[in-house]
Amino acid sequence: MLGRGYSTIVDHSKAPLVDALAEYHRLGRYGFTPPGHRQGRGTDQRVLDALGADAFRSDVLATPGVDDRLSRGGYLKDAEKLMADAVGAETAFFSTCGSSLSVKAAMMSVAGGSKGGLLVARDSHKSIVAGLIFSGVQPHWITPRWDAERHFSHPPSPEQVRKAWDEHPDAAGALIVSPSAYGTCADLAGIAEVCHERGKPLIVDEAWGAHLPFHPDLPTWAMDVGADVCVVSVHKMGAGFEQGSVFHHQGDLIDSKHLSSCADLLMTTSPNVLLYSAIDGWRRQMVERGHELLDTALQLAERARTDLAAIPDIEVMDEALCGVEASHDLDRMQVLMDVSATGATGYQVADWLREHRRIDMGLCDHRRIQATLSISDDKSTIDTLVDALGAWRAQHEVQPGPRLRLPSPEELQLESVMLPRDAFFASIDTVPFAESAGRIAAEQVTPYPPGIPVIVPGEQIDQAVIEYLRSGVDAGMNVPDPADPELKTIRVVAR
Repeated sequence: MLGRGYSTIVDHSKAPLVDALAEYHRLGRYGFTPPGHRQGRGTDQRVLDALGADAFRSDVLATPGVDDRLSRGGYLKDAEKLMADAVGAETAFFSTCGSSLSVKAAMMSVAGGSKGGLLVARDSHKSIVAGLIFSGVQPHWITPRWDAERHFSHPPSPEQVRKAWDEHPDAAGALIVSPSAYGTCADLAGIAEVCHERGKPLIVDEAWGAHLPFHPDLPTWAMDVGADVCVVSVHKMGAGFEQGSVFHHQGDLIDSKHLSSCADLLMTTSPNVLLYSAIDGWRRQMVERGHELLDTALQLAERARTDLAAIPDIEVMDEALCGVEASHDLDRMQVLMDVSATGATGYQVADWLREHRRIDMGLCDHRRIQATLSISDDKSTIDTLVDALGAWRAQHEVQPGPRLRLPSPEELQLESVMLPRDAFFASIDTVPFAESAGRIAAEQVTPYPPGIPVIVPGEQIDQAVIEYLRSGVDAGMNVPDPADPELKTIRVVAR
């Protein structure tokens, strides 16, 4: 049974790309074209044994291959139209380069060439910083709300966005991240209203929210409250392959054709049909069964929260994440647990679970671990997680973990003194990180996950951030972006 008020003139039982790929196999087509493995014929057997022959069998060209050389079948366009109808957008574009590409395209379409810059939430993913470097756009940072006790940031409020507009009225638009990697959500309806009062567009990096349109008990879907563009990663909370992304558009504040052209500038000319087809098939699944599947998943998530909260000294975060001075809403499929009362860090718990129980956690930081649940989980996977974390707690003796220097919110707010693009491409010095206070960063430093930069190119480094990151690396923090991931040195703008 279809839900959400889908158009009665659109047949969502079809999946154009999936059907076209099945027809390709049925007809036994063969291409003297890339990819050179020829549907696995030339692939080493050891690779086939590891990856599976079917992955290669369906890795064929989009054009000419699944479609003809002029794309006369229109399979991709039809799949994108169905996706737009499914989520209430006017247009949708598929990307096989992840939401990292999609958000860059959205930024360029709104602010590329603008001298007014872009309002950007400072809790943005590192891909947004990459977009600033590519485009040369001036960011006007919106500071997130900060829980100093828990060392946790919350999305900016509509009032903060309004203040940012008052300070930078010539900005081309605003970019907000919601949900965050932790599942916390902004008041998108309020923020969209603030932006539209000024006739300016709102971009939402909704990479963690692909599932939101398909169940009323999930947080607000950006398209439902007037966002102009939102970007989702189907592989995160949906059932697509890694790198599968969609960006959705509505309204007349952003030119849809210009948005598509910006994406085309960044997009690969060799898109992966596997990724396209998985997105297409997932849309059909969600329209036909999404409410039912998410109903079950949300019930399972509540059971997981209850059982995990019963483990001594494990706090399953819930009410603490929402409120007047916190986040507007919470995606309860993201089960965030504070383990600090055990004396351990999240890094230590995650490492133990991987080593001893072969379980990988969605996210960990200096005091938290997170289980990202999906429609694929069931009672057995939840029981496995609860049993594993209980086993860790039973064998863990409460003792202090590595000590981090946790800066105040004020100390984390570094001053931007150069455009990210100018700093990134400037002449550089490589200096000891411990001695870099006062220098202008020429590279970003990003604990990952969740992938929010602590240092952005163009920002002036301070001593508190140095101590925080150095102590974090010593405690197990992963910072893959700098040239020296051990953070003994850092690249700074030359004097």
